[in-house]
Amino acid sequence: MNHRTIWRISLITSILMIIMVACNSAAQTTDPAKAVEGYLAALVERNLNQMINLSCADWEAQARVEYDSFAAVKLNLQDLQCQTSGQEGEYTLIACTGSIIANYGAEDLQIDVANQTYRVRQEGGEWRMCGYHQP
Repeated sequence: MNHRTIWRISLITSILMIIMVACNSAAQTTDPAKAVEGYLAALVERNLNQMINLSCADWEAQARVEYDSFAAVKLNLQDLQCQTSGQEGEYTLIACTGSIIANYGAEDLQIDVANQTYRVRQEGGEWRMCGYHQP
């Protein structure tokens, strides 16, 4: 390939990435459930920076703990779907279905995400994961 072709491919790829990020950001700001979906996806993808970016300021330390707690396992996300389920003061409550599959070598552990109700709120103009609802 010549330099002109490489440059064109790089330009097109960059433009597509910018469009995808812009679309993702727009969806996240209008749908609070997307903050939880993004947070869980970042956990599974082992992306600590993204987990923190999707966390409330007072949840960042706990996001690090959650990240570290899965350091020795391979994770997969299965059939994740989240939706708004209520309100708790300043927090919007999010209920999800699906599973995180944690592989410990020869053994898989299925973690049902429906066992938690997630709390999100807007911070800095973005919906952010702020922890778990304690009934």
